[in-house]
Amino acid sequence: MNLPLLIGVMVVKILVVFVVFLTIIAYTVLMERKVLGFIQFRYGPNRVGPWGLLQPLADAIKLIFKEDFTPPAASKVLFIMAPMIVGLTAFLPLAVIPFADKILPDTIQIYGQTLDLTVASLNRGVIADINIGLLYVFAVASMGVYGAVIGGWASNNKYSLLGGLRLSAQMISYELAMGLAVIGVLMLAGTLSLVQIVEAQKNMWFIVYQPLGFLLFTIAAFAECARTPFDLIECENELVAGYQTEYSSMKWGLFMMGEYGHVVIASALITTLYLGGWQGPFLPPVVWFLLKTFAFIFLFIWVRGTFPRFRFDQLMYLGWKVLLPLSLVNILLTGLFMLYF
Repeated sequence: MNLPLLIGVMVVKILVVFVVFLTIIAYTVLMERKVLGFIQFRYGPNRVGPWGLLQPLADAIKLIFKEDFTPPAASKVLFIMAPMIVGLTAFLPLAVIPFADKILPDTIQIYGQTLDLTVASLNRGVIADINIGLLYVFAVASMGVYGAVIGGWASNNKYSLLGGLRLSAQMISYELAMGLAVIGVLMLAGTLSLVQIVEAQKNMWFIVYQPLGFLLFTIAAFAECARTPFDLIECENELVAGYQTEYSSMKWGLFMMGEYGHVVIASALITTLYLGGWQGPFLPPVVWFLLKTFAFIFLFIWVRGTFPRFRFDQLMYLGWKVLLPLSLVNILLTGLFMLYF
């Protein structure tokens, strides 16, 4: 085993996945603007590059060179840390989400040396195949709320503080329902490893066995990402822009990267848990994974262009009095199903 070469392969793999993820986030923003424009009978971005395809690059340049303003009464250290936390927690779950069964052969030749890539699963379509992958995703993703709450408090703005407090209440409510909804999948797969959960769907996707769990998890994912109709944390008619009201330049850009990163991760996670991940005929595994993921990203955008937002009391009612009891019912039904069938 050549340790330096193995580390080099791992670093290259991480960088490639990271760059692809950043590109997907950038073009998810463009996709949303285009689809919303179509839904609302107007043009989306169409000036920068052919069909507006270079708009994400123009937006990035604009944000980098835009004036960065920090309110004089803000807590400066926390004000700067908040968008970093939100951006980081959007990227970390990517480490355990499998996008293909195998992307490299078991062994490769480098400078005349045979390198065994089965070590540390370097040949697999996942950065790190750990046996508690799903638990890791929930643990890391739930940390994102700290960034928003800290940003709302550190801004010394009442609208921002209310947005952060709303987000914390919303996350607590819907993370509970989301965690319980996914227990049915864990009961069927018998593992917390996302790779093994996908492999357990080789013959039948879990959406067939878990239609209620799939619906509950999807609704909770919309709330976790604070997307319409659950975007009460930044509704402009009440809170201006919520916890990010005082942010500008790349600090605001990091908040946006975090939001759209969570949308991409949520779509990939739904694909992994309920739609068989990379499983599918004829096409390469990674293509199947991307097609399913982008179908759910499109759903996020479609819902935003179609439904109005809830009132906050309706949002809390749905989380505690509808989704939570139904998720417990789903666990009971899954247990009965496994017992009798």
